[in-house]
Amino acid sequence: MAGRESADRVEAEARDFTIVRDDATGPEITALIALHVTAAHAGTPSQYAYALGIEALRAPDITIFTLWEGQALLGCAALKDLGGGEGEVKSMRTDPAHLRRGVAARLLGHLIDQARGRGWHRLNLETGTVPSFDPAYALYRRFGFTDCGPYADYVESPHNRFMTLALGAQNGSDTGQAG
Repeated sequence: MAGRESADRVEAEARDFTIVRDDATGPEITALIALHVTAAHAGTPSQYAYALGIEALRAPDITIFTLWEGQALLGCAALKDLGGGEGEVKSMRTDPAHLRRGVAARLLGHLIDQARGRGWHRLNLETGTVPSFDPAYALYRRFGFTDCGPYADYVESPHNRFMTLALGAQNGSDTGQAG
């Protein structure tokens, strides 16, 4: 019975989440991105930390999405159009107060759906290699991303990990699972 109650709670939480396209001007998203940039630079030399600040996320080739529960910002993620039918996941961040609620999984599933809807054939990402990035790496692998070499203007280093996802069929992604 406890398992069913837990499943009911997760389903109820999922119904209360709202993902919106964000203009990245509000104080909540500004603070979350500042936290993201600070965390990305922790333990990574600055020349290999590629997290974008709030101003860069407002570029015309980037679309930022935020996930809300009522008036509370739970997380954010962005898509960057790389051209040629390829995109990049940028600025995936869950507010620390809302970890382990499936925020990142819901946002990543939304980004993949958006990329497919745009007709892109590939979605790439760059993440760090210090242990604090391990949960993100596991999430990306769960959604079907595989390791690859650098793309766009990135440079290979021991501080960065590059991943890619071929879009088309569902690729076995589990966009409905919490993570």
